[in-house]
Amino acid sequence: MASQDVDWAKVKKHLPFERTDEQKQQRKELFHRFDPNGNGILSLAEIDKSFKEVCQGLFPAAVLMRAFQKAKNLGHDGGLKDNYIEFKEFRKFLFYVRQYFEYYVAFSRVDKSGDHRLELIEFNEAWPEIQKWVKNGDKLDPEDTFKKVDANHGGFVLFDEFCIWADKNGLDLEDDDDYDDLETKK
Repeated sequence: MASQDVDWAKVKKHLPFERTDEQKQQRKELFHRFDPNGNGILSLAEIDKSFKEVCQGLFPAAVLMRAFQKAKNLGHDGGLKDNYIEFKEFRKFLFYVRQYFEYYVAFSRVDKSGDHRLELIEFNEAWPEIQKWVKNGDKLDPEDTFKKVDANHGGFVLFDEFCIWADKNGLDLEDDDDYDDLETKK
């Protein structure tokens, strides 16, 4: 995927998380397609395999993993099902796939070397764009921000660290499908 050439309409088509009757029906069909053994829960392996088949590799494994980890514990209080996604969590999971895919695109735009980590020089070079993507970006200092994003102080920023920072700072690409208020569609 060329990070600059994302077909956001295609992304939206694959992720029916809106609260419409039509999309609820699409979610039911998709969930059943992803659940080949019919046990009513989805493992990460089932999700990964199904997304590869249905979406032809559109969504990277890192995106699916983050979305799975965030959604799998919604409404749970411990036990076996905490390691799986049930239908009641599936809509939010799809929402999180959309959200983390946008973060992945942003991360890829900064990661000019393609090594799946951001170095300070890449971060500084992309800073004018990054400032446009986050709330109050014009008030942030690039080097201080880099240090905060690099939570493990490893000298570079990993995708997981970038996602945590993006969540906290309301990252929103200017050229996505302009679906800015996704979280209000709970």
